[in-house]
Amino acid sequence: MPANSESAGPASLELAIILPTLNESGNLAPLVERIAAAMEPMIGNEGWEVLIVDDDSKDGTADEARALAQTDRRVRVIQRIGRRGLASAAIEGFCATAAPYVAVMDADHQHDPALLAGMLAALKSGEAEICVASRFAEGASTKDWAEPEREKLSNFANAVARKLTGAALTDPMSGYFMLSAKAARALVPRLSGIGFKILLDLLAAAPKTLGAPMKVREFPLNFAARREGSSKLDRAVVFDFVAGLYDNFLGQLIPTRFALFGTVGALGVIVHMAVLSVLMLGLERSFTGSFSLAQGIAVLSAMSFNFWLNNWLTYRDKRLKGWGAVLRGWAGFCLTCSVGGFANVAAASFLQGQGVYWALAALAGIIIGSVWNYALSSRFVWGRF
Repeated sequence: MPANSESAGPASLELAIILPTLNESGNLAPLVERIAAAMEPMIGNEGWEVLIVDDDSKDGTADEARALAQTDRRVRVIQRIGRRGLASAAIEGFCATAAPYVAVMDADHQHDPALLAGMLAALKSGEAEICVASRFAEGASTKDWAEPEREKLSNFANAVARKLTGAALTDPMSGYFMLSAKAARALVPRLSGIGFKILLDLLAAAPKTLGAPMKVREFPLNFAARREGSSKLDRAVVFDFVAGLYDNFLGQLIPTRFALFGTVGALGVIVHMAVLSVLMLGLERSFTGSFSLAQGIAVLSAMSFNFWLNNWLTYRDKRLKGWGAVLRGWAGFCLTCSVGGFANVAAASFLQGQGVYWALAALAGIIIGSVWNYALSSRFVWGRF
């Protein structure tokens, strides 16, 4: 257990270390000890705090954090119910501390706390406005990462991020960084809060909010292996990256979540039209009213596809897991979309009955139902009543 901070003399709070967590109970106590060892030479036993922002972990992470806080006043806990995602957790941390400087780092021990003191010194001296721990700067190492696919993906994403944001960084996708709390809170209104790559969001928002890009200093990071547990990231992180880029460049025109929902819906149109085409070929001469039946089956097929893909991508930060939750979510999605689906079928059938070619009639029905589907599913399937 970390040393009891009550034995130390009073000191002003200088730094908050924000740890977004999901199922990290076994990693917390050793990490707080490592942070204490790293910070003590610079600002002593106090002058810093660890702010654990937990997304209602099922392994008791929030309870473990509260147990640590009982014996160490430098540890604080925010347990979030119904909200998930690293970016939004970091934003809540920015707004929940009185410390003039804030750092964000992972709780899995892949990020070395030894860099914190140097980062803080660079910010306080004015040498930098944001400090970034880079996996790819000269002197850094990823030899213990042991995930070559993720490393290749990070290299590609970093290259795209540098080109689109103009950030002269070796690792703009890093999840370990530090900046002033005042600057962070000033940028919050422009941040999407979606996904995992909040540093990219901060860098892209700075010129619009602060009037100029932030002065950056990178610190080479020896990216370590996870101490225990498994990574919360998967291939859908590519979608988060795309979402972050979209939000920075077009998010003021169309809400990011709706744009992602619409992207999935566009893929659903392909599924819808494929199913409808197959059914029309088989049913067209069978009996009167075959188009309405085929359209209804195609709507249900597209709904099921859209639910699966939205759950995996669009609402990844609120993803439903487990067969029970997924089946309930699918049923809720179909139910909330049923009115939109009814309008879809009714409008399409009416237009087709008026002589409009069946494919065009089907597309018109899809458009009519799409906004309704987004509004209700966001509220009642992946949101809260």
